[in-house]
Amino acid sequence: MGVAEPFPDSAGAPQGRVMDRDGVDRALSRLDAEHEAVETSLLALQDHAGRRLLEGAELSGTTEERWAAAERSIALLWSCFDAYAAALARIRELRARRRWPSREDLAELTERLQGRSVTVAAPPAAHPGSGGAPARLAEAFTLEELVSRMNDLYAASLDTIITADAVWSALPARIDLLGAELRRTRSLAHSAGVRPGEHPAGDELDSLTRELADLRAQVLTDPLRFWQAAPGSSAPGGGRPDTRRYDRAARDLEDVRREIEAVLQVRQDAEERLLRLRDVLSRADRTLAEARTARGEVLAKIASCEVPAVGGPPTALQERLALAADHRRHSRWHRLSPLLESLEREAEDELHRARESLGAVTAPLAVRAELRGRLDAYRAKAARQGLAEDPVLAGWYDTARRMLWSAPCDLRAAEQAVLRYQDAVAGAGAPGGGFRAEDHGGNG
Repeated sequence: MGVAEPFPDSAGAPQGRVMDRDGVDRALSRLDAEHEAVETSLLALQDHAGRRLLEGAELSGTTEERWAAAERSIALLWSCFDAYAAALARIRELRARRRWPSREDLAELTERLQGRSVTVAAPPAAHPGSGGAPARLAEAFTLEELVSRMNDLYAASLDTIITADAVWSALPARIDLLGAELRRTRSLAHSAGVRPGEHPAGDELDSLTRELADLRAQVLTDPLRFWQAAPGSSAPGGGRPDTRRYDRAARDLEDVRREIEAVLQVRQDAEERLLRLRDVLSRADRTLAEARTARGEVLAKIASCEVPAVGGPPTALQERLALAADHRRHSRWHRLSPLLESLEREAEDELHRARESLGAVTAPLAVRAELRGRLDAYRAKAARQGLAEDPVLAGWYDTARRMLWSAPCDLRAAEQAVLRYQDAVAGAGAPGGGFRAEDHGGNG
């Protein structure tokens, strides 16, 4: 093992240190290991399922462009590997000539191991000329540079293959499952009478059918369009399939399915809801009839009182209720569903208005009844205080009672009479109080 000496370059000038025999043997051992690793990786790339799929697929868009570039890279990669293997074979042959290589042998071995001794011819489409410049047909490398070049080509090609394979493994099967769910939903929609042009959910199902068909076709022909690279990742296949369009379609289908199930639920409980609606509208009608009767009674029995008018029966709601019943008979569930919802709200509102109308109409009668009750209560109080036979109080009581029990009743005058009697009884019963007719206007 001698000391390494400089070896000349092609012009005869010293270029580096000449390797000794042990250095040459170590370098050869390392290159043999690298050769084996590269060969194993190339064979694995050749047999990769994603590569076979790409070769047999009808591609478009981004995937077509990148796969064409990857095929050129793979062809160049094999050219590099063949050149690398041939150069390594020549180095082994040179080293095997002598057990103890001469200085000239070591210089040549060093040049082959460390110099740009490997020339790689580019495949015809690997380096196309641009702008009219001649194409670069060959390039010289050191063995180390050639290994680095092969690693770059391998990583770029592998990235294209495994990303396409990842998208194909993830999305088409999920799209097919969603398509099966879409077909089941369309069947439900048909049974519920939800059809395109007649119901928004039917139009949405048509739109989703077209979207899934378009999505599946694009995924099959251009899978790399649906890939999200991981930020900052340089490893082949760093990232994940882009499922945003699929996820949006799945959410839309779920919304449509819930809407159709709501329509089907209407089919199950439509009769019960129609019966409830008829009952509510019937109660509203009866309440309005009661209010009209009460209004006539109030006008006859109460004087000087404004009594609000009472509306007629809810004929428009009755007509729409008849339309709802017709929808049910003809299984138009998609039309019945929104109609029932609006009818239920409006029927409850109608019943509430009818009750308010009855209350407004009968309010004077309620006032009269309250005054009658108050008058009787204070008469009982006067009796407990021993004032029942007092002629003045008796006269005021008779006056108030006559007003309240006569028709038509003047509520304002009757209220004043009741208040006069109430105050007199209350004053007579107060401690130290005494009843004096002149304090309350005499017998009036």
